[in-house]
Order: sequence, then structure tokens, then C-alpha cells
Amino acid sequence: MSFLSTDAFSSSSASALAPYGWDDAWAAEFAPYAAQGLLPGRVVRVDRGQCDVVTPEGVVRADTAFVTPHDPLRVICTGDWAAVDPDGVGDPRYVRAYLPRRTAFARSTSSKRSEGQILAANVDHAIIVVSLAVELDLGRIERFLALAWESGAQPLVVLSKADLVPDPVGLSYLVEDVETVAPGVQVLPVSSHTGEGLDVLQAVAGGGTSVLLGVSGAGKSTLANTLLGTDAMDVQATRDMDGKGRHTTTTRNLLALPGGGVLIDTPGLRGVGLWDAEAGVGQVFAEIEDLAAECRFHDCAHESEPGCAVTAAIADGSLPERRLDSYRKLIRENRRLVAKTDARVRAEMLKNWKRVGAEGRAALEAKRGRLR
Repeated sequence: MSFLSTDAFSSSSASALAPYGWDDAWAAEFAPYAAQGLLPGRVVRVDRGQCDVVTPEGVVRADTAFVTPHDPLRVICTGDWAAVDPDGVGDPRYVRAYLPRRTAFARSTSSKRSEGQILAANVDHAIIVVSLAVELDLGRIERFLALAWESGAQPLVVLSKADLVPDPVGLSYLVEDVETVAPGVQVLPVSSHTGEGLDVLQAVAGGGTSVLLGVSGAGKSTLANTLLGTDAMDVQATRDMDGKGRHTTTTRNLLALPGGGVLIDTPGLRGVGLWDAEAGVGQVFAEIEDLAAECRFHDCAHESEPGCAVTAAIADGSLPERRLDSYRKLIRENRRLVAKTDARVRAEMLKNWKRVGAEGRAALEAKRGRLR
């Protein structure tokens, strides 16, 4: 194994890793590991207890046994910055540690164990890809937005396959529909066939690390290939009957873009379960939370309470009832998940259920008394 001087090592690392997002702040974080002779690198793919890491020596295969904790949210994932063994130390090489994450995407798994799953780390932009080949599912878009806001990344909604909606007026209506559920988020129609919107998308993707999120068949891999300028990702046709795809991407892959920036392509997500994402939900439904602050009671349930600003907005038509239903659904789902792992939250929910039940019984008794 050969050793470089600290200055030479830093210069070599910066030159090799800059296309993958390496900067002075990461270099400062990595300094203790550099002193141990470890190599910096970014994880570009993870599978079966091993990962591919791009380092100043090139892409290396490393074992993740040293960074595989019991908490599934702390396992190494695509986008992490890692400290790996240098050339000539052990076979296999090992990832010895990874740097604290600036952002992290997590969702709940489909298992009954109420576990979170880490999807990607150190992402600046969350590009939520929604196909215009099928009817818009606004509720699903709201879920993806909640995940994105909770992660710390800036969301962008891309309406892919815009060429399938040739009528400009019809397309504008679809954009407006999505904008109503995405406050503070840019909604961008894009077509890989006509080139519409690609200049804006490339500008966003070139400004850091972006992750493509969406269901199978949304067009993520096609967009990835367009941004990369090569057919790096396999693409399959969607089914004509429902527009669904076949999970052409099966792993999370991190790729440097030729014009600058880094892209993480992910498999299509069948389920978009929230994981401790109350702040993200609040960001998606900012108008409801703003209204709730004007309610007469601070613990207003927005049902039949007097002085409720939320139900007043429903009544006058300024707030769609679908938005409130979706908000309630995501808040309930998120609290149930949190309650399964947090005893304090479970106790608070039980106390609230008892209070609501007691109020309901009291109201029923009062009603019966009036009827006697």
C-alpha cells in the first residue's frame, strides 16, 4: 500500500470525486478517516451485503459488514459517503464507516414489523416523476411530496410523457391540478421525445445530487437515459391497459451526469408508506396547517367544533374536501407508525381516544336526557 502526503491525498480525492459531489465540507468531515489511511468514496450501488464505491482509485467493491447495524435506517445506502480500505488491505475490502448524512429518504416497509427503509442519502433534489399516460393520482403525489420534504431535499414534480397530451390547454389544466397539491413546488411537463422541459430538468439535475422517484412505468429510466445522454438504464414498454411498468430498474444506481450533477435512479415504488414524516405532511398541506392556526381551539379536530377555520374553508369552497381527507389520512397513518415504535406517542394516542370516547358518551347521554 502506498501513502500520499495529506495535501496530495486531498488534491487527488477532490479531483477524482468532484463529479460525484465531493466538496470542502465533506473533506473536512472525512479528515479523521484520511488520517487512518482510509479512502473516501461515494456509494453508487448496494446489494447483498456489498456495495460499489467510487474512490480516487476508481470503482471498488466493498463489504458492508462493519456498517450493518440492527436499525435498517442506519445501513449504508446509495448516496452515502464512505471510508473504505485502500488498495492492498484485505480481500474483500470493507467499508469502515460512512459520514453523517445531510439528507436521507426513508419510507415504511411493507413488512408487519413497522420498520423504516432508507432509500437514498445526501440528495439535494427529489424529482417525483408522474406519467401523463394514465390518470393523475393526486393522493400518491402528496405522499411522494411528504417523503421528499421530510428528507430535507427540494422536491420537483415532473409530468413525464407530456407529448401524450398534445392539447396545450388540456396540459395546462393537468399542471394546475398538480400545483394545487404541491404548494411551493415547481411542476414541470417533460417529454423525452419532443425535448419539452428537458432544459429546465437538466439545469435542476446539474445543481447537486438528484433522485428520481415514482411508480413503475412513470418514465424514470427514460428520463435518466436522456439526462445521461446514453442508454445506461434498461427501459421496457408499459402495459397499454393500465400504464404500469415492470420494474426495469431493480437497484438504486448513482451516476455522474455529463453536464454536471449526480443522478440516483430508483426502482419503481409500489408502496409509498410514510415513516415519521409529520413535518413533511405539514409542508405538503401548508394551507390546512395555516388555517388550523386560526381555529378557536388549539386541539381542534376540524370536524364539528365551533370556530373551526378549516371547516369554514370547506364550506366556502376555498379548501377542497379531498385535500382535508387526504391530510387526515396521512396524519393518521404517520401517527400509527410512530406509535408502534414510541411508547410516549402510544400513550398520548390512547389518552386522546379515551377523551374522544368520553365526550361522545357524554353527548349521547345529554341527547337522551333531552328526549325524555
